[in-house]
Amino acid sequence: MGMVKFLIVVTNINIYASGNHPTGLWLSELTHIYDATKAKGYEVTIASPDGGETPVDPESLKFFTLDKISKKYRSDSSFRQVLRRTKSLKEVENEDFDAVYLAGGHGTMYDFPDNAVLQNIIAKQYKKDKMVAAICHGVGGLINVKLSNENYLIKGKKITGYNWFEESLVCRKKEVPFNLEETLRDRGSDYKKAFVPMTSYVVVDGKLITGQNPFSSKEMAKVVMSELEKQLKIKK
Repeated sequence: MGMVKFLIVVTNINIYASGNHPTGLWLSELTHIYDATKAKGYEVTIASPDGGETPVDPESLKFFTLDKISKKYRSDSSFRQVLRRTKSLKEVENEDFDAVYLAGGHGTMYDFPDNAVLQNIIAKQYKKDKMVAAICHGVGGLINVKLSNENYLIKGKKITGYNWFEESLVCRKKEVPFNLEETLRDRGSDYKKAFVPMTSYVVVDGKLITGQNPFSSKEMAKVVMSELEKQLKIKK
């Protein structure tokens, strides 16, 4: 088997539509999976809808949210360059990946759900029975993906993602363009969430893996890597 190829998708959006608050990528939702894949020697590509810079949500850089792994990468100038030079989804649309991972942050609510190229990448990935993973608001990138039978990919699937009560805890209910939890339910998914808000929660449904919130970043990386190892062994 050749090099394992791993695609991480991030946002290009740096502000809410209201203009009231900056937003972007939630850093830990990228750094934990990035660290885990790099440690395995996988070929990692970071792409965004338009390519170029992915802004980092300043809220994810505060002392109570910036964990050890994220702090390490935040202080790494070469990593910061990586975030400034993401590939566009168009550039990677026809490549084959062993796993596709949608990192979160509120910015993704604007440029993930209706992106046709992203939908195509995810649908092809799922059709090939390869891993699709998403965390927090990145799960919004799954809501409009349809399969060849015109059913939504997430219909009937066990899934999680940032819930509406968590939005109220961070005072963003009036800022976000839609209610992610409600939309996931409306698409027919079997939505799950942690009993305690803002705690780690990861759901696996076959090759589809989702994490609820930023506090799931560490567990999500572990679960994704474990499930991917199983997938690669089966391929052998």
